[in-house]
Amino acid sequence: MGGTLLRFRIMALFSGTMMILLCFVEIPVKHLMHNPGLASNLVWIPVVHGFTYPLYVIAAIQFSFKARFSVVKMFAFILAGTLPLASLFAERHAVSRYR
Repeated sequence: MGGTLLRFRIMALFSGTMMILLCFVEIPVKHLMHNPGLASNLVWIPVVHGFTYPLYVIAAIQFSFKARFSVVKMFAFILAGTLPLASLFAERHAVSRYR
């Protein structure tokens, strides 16, 4: 389970970081500041998040199968990637329980 847990941890931390950047940097700059120059510098954030979230979902599914989670708990781990900070809490829960 070590490799599966490591993959989940990496993807949870990376996806969580990208979600925080998306929600607290890119979206406010784009919609509240109305600064096209700054917004054009941040266009990479949603693109990177869009590529990393499916990888997080795959890692969460794989980890859930290895840990023999119920379907409900597996979906909770998957949905944790859609909320800022939730994937970071899911990662901490997984590490504290399965390390």
